[in-house]
Amino acid sequence: MPVAFAPLDPSSPSSPSSPPGLQSPPRPRQRLRPTRLLHVVRLPHHPAVLAWGLAAVFATLYTCVGVNRHRRGLTKAYDLGIFEQAVRAYADGRAPIVPLKAPGYDLLGDHFHPLLAVLAPAYRGFPSPLTLVVAQALLMALAVVPLTRWAHQVAGPRVALLVGCATGASWGIVRAAADDFHEIAFAVPLLAFAATALGRRRPRAAALWSLPLLLVKEDLGLTVAAVGLLIAHQARQDRRTPLPGFALALTGVAATALTLLVVLPAFNPNGGFDYWQQLDAGGGQAAPLWTLPLRLCWPPIKWLLLFLLAATTGFLGLRSPLALLCAPTLAWRLLSTNPHYWGVSYHYSAVLMPIAFAALVDAVQRARANARATETDTATATGPAPATPRRVRRALAVTALVTVVTLPLYPLHEVVMPEAWSTSPRLTETRAMLRLIPDDTTVAASNRLAAQLTGRAEVTLVCQDPVGPGPDWVAVDLRDPSVQSPCATAATARMLAAYQSQGYHRLIDRDGLLLLKHP
Repeated sequence: MPVAFAPLDPSSPSSPSSPPGLQSPPRPRQRLRPTRLLHVVRLPHHPAVLAWGLAAVFATLYTCVGVNRHRRGLTKAYDLGIFEQAVRAYADGRAPIVPLKAPGYDLLGDHFHPLLAVLAPAYRGFPSPLTLVVAQALLMALAVVPLTRWAHQVAGPRVALLVGCATGASWGIVRAAADDFHEIAFAVPLLAFAATALGRRRPRAAALWSLPLLLVKEDLGLTVAAVGLLIAHQARQDRRTPLPGFALALTGVAATALTLLVVLPAFNPNGGFDYWQQLDAGGGQAAPLWTLPLRLCWPPIKWLLLFLLAATTGFLGLRSPLALLCAPTLAWRLLSTNPHYWGVSYHYSAVLMPIAFAALVDAVQRARANARATETDTATATGPAPATPRRVRRALAVTALVTVVTLPLYPLHEVVMPEAWSTSPRLTETRAMLRLIPDDTTVAASNRLAAQLTGRAEVTLVCQDPVGPGPDWVAVDLRDPSVQSPCATAATARMLAAYQSQGYHRLIDRDGLLLLKHP
């Protein structure tokens, strides 16, 4: 919208048409409101243009960061290499056997994510780990679309721009988009569409968008159950039958139980679910019930997770029932004994971001509806008091502030860092060493080197005991900061000594880079 300039006031002292001595006293200067400055920026008035434009921008940014991190050798066997081996097997029409986990290991016995198979056609056409990186970027960016369009409908293009940018640049999504590849890339857009449908009170669409979550990961069945309960709650408010919502909730709980107790143990080589022990109190025993409240809030790093999640939406999203969709994911993360789940690193918070921003838009929608009802004296007093317009403006300002403050702390800023695009001598040496390994061979590699090889070789971790005569090649970077996980340093040293005792030829041993060839 062009900026409008006010006509010259004849009564102003600066007006040439004002006769001397007849000038009126100057009017007090009005302060320019920040909202008027936004009129200078031309925003698309069609919500689809704005939504898909933002999604394209963030898809490009995620792709640049992810591809460049792989180019720099920062991706790892855990998890890009693991998922590439699984998708590669699907593309070849085989079960997702992943040698990086263990010989003959079926990945459906680790987590239940059969929806990965939809990437098989793309991988068959472009057999590279970058196919997964780009696919994840596109999926993550897709979450921006429904939230931006809904925000546009609720509050106009400026709020839609804020919500879209805050979603795309949110710390949870950015961290996940730059962190190898994970199956929850599918969950992020599905949750965005499902939560948006809930906020728009479209129960059928919410149910249909949430059901595929059952094929993404085993714990998301509980989130589907939460969607069903909210559908039932809305149905009661609208004086409709809540049975479809309860049916969806029962489906989610039953699917999670079936997956954990039957499906995963059937594929798992140990005949069970490998992550049960992360919910016990230590020593393999179930935690006493009285310890659960303490485990939810201690140690204090869990406070950071909860605070940052609430601050991401200016604390206004807490007023929306949609925020309850975060409860299942937060519950298992906070109750787990795995400290990786407690903080704001890794990819675990990505599924919370679309829910949080849907709750923010819903809270704004409720506030605007209450303001209109107040003007016509039809406001109701049921439920918590909706936020005032001033409270909404402050919440949106906090959302923008948190987005700006967290942006330099997460990998999206690497796009504008010149050093992130340079090629170090160490990286050149690593690439030269890996080029010595022919395609279609067997390789035992360290964590980061493995992710560079899974697209053209059968790769195992160097710390694993070999099956049969041993790998054709052994490639290790002893300066890899992730070398201690998933392989302990002692286990790696033991296997390197074993390979050299078996007569493997040492072709390269320089600056921590080690390449051995089978005799």
